[in-house]
Order: sequence, then C-alpha cells, then structure tokens
Amino acid sequence: PFSLSLSLKDDDSGDQDQDNCSPKDGEKEKNDEEEKDSNTTKRKVEQFWRFYSHMIRPGDLTGHSDFHLFKEGVKPMWEDDANKSGGKWIIRLRKGLASRCWENLILAMLGEQFMVGEEICGAVVSVRFQEDIISIWNKTASDQATTARIRDTLRRVLNLPPNTIMEYKTHTDSIK
Repeated sequence: PFSLSLSLKDDDSGDQDQDNCSPKDGEKEKNDEEEKDSNTTKRKVEQFWRFYSHMIRPGDLTGHSDFHLFKEGVKPMWEDDANKSGGKWIIRLRKGLASRCWENLILAMLGEQFMVGEEICGAVVSVRFQEDIISIWNKTASDQATTARIRDTLRRVLNLPPNTIMEYKTHTDSIK
C-alpha cells in the first residue's frame, strides 16, 4: 500500500489514545487486523490532509515550479533503486487544471485506488508558463499490464477526456 510518512507535530495530543477506548457493554470487541489496518490508513490520510490543507496549490504558483510526492525512502530521481527500472505516465494539462488533477491524483495514491501493489513510487506536478504537467512514477516499466492499469486508473481519477494524450516514458529513455 502507498503510505506517506510525514514528520508532523500532532496538535491533538489527547486524540491519539481515542482508538484504544474500551467497548461499551454488549458490544463485541474488534481486534482483527483489518480494523487496525483501516484505522492506520485513516490516520495517515488525516495526518496528510492536515499537512496538505496548509500548502499552496499548484495552480496558485507562478513561474517554474515542481511538487514531488514520493514514498518514504524513494527519491524523485531516475537513478534511485526504486525508480531505475521504471517509468512514468506524463499528462500535459492546460492551465487551470493542475490543482484539481494533483489533488485527485494524490488522494487516489493515498487511497490505493491504482490496485498495483507496491508499484507506484510517487508523483510530480510541474508548473510551467504555458502548461502544467502531471506524472506518476512506477517501478517496473516492462510490466505492460501494470502500466496499462495505472493509465486507466489515471484517466478515471483525473476524469480525463478520451482524447487526452498520455505518454509513457521509461526512465532509461529519459536519461538518454
């Protein structure tokens, strides 16, 4: 699963023990792994959202800027071990769409909507003068079924028109 590790100071210091409350009379105590995973994912998304809600949106940036969101331990570089055999889907957007598309993309990543296991490494939004570019990086460029699933999920979560041009580029091609 995609997870994001953030070093955040928890302002709600009293809330951390909330999930450990004892059950009310008559309620069956639920300690299975699925509930723990669900609570952990929910907490990670809440922590991320607390951080993200204070960030400037890509569409509000001027000039040449890039935002990178990668898994903990993965650097947004082609040479990183997680990326070197991979590639990226590239989508060029007209101005005004970057903020919505970026938000939809990162929420889909955090929500594990791509259904490709550990394959997603991260994402980049690049703000440029005439257009904005969104890309999602994956580990294994040679796995065509996985890259196709990522493409199809991108189309769905970004609500892209059918005629939107999407380019897949391997990192080895990018290095050349």
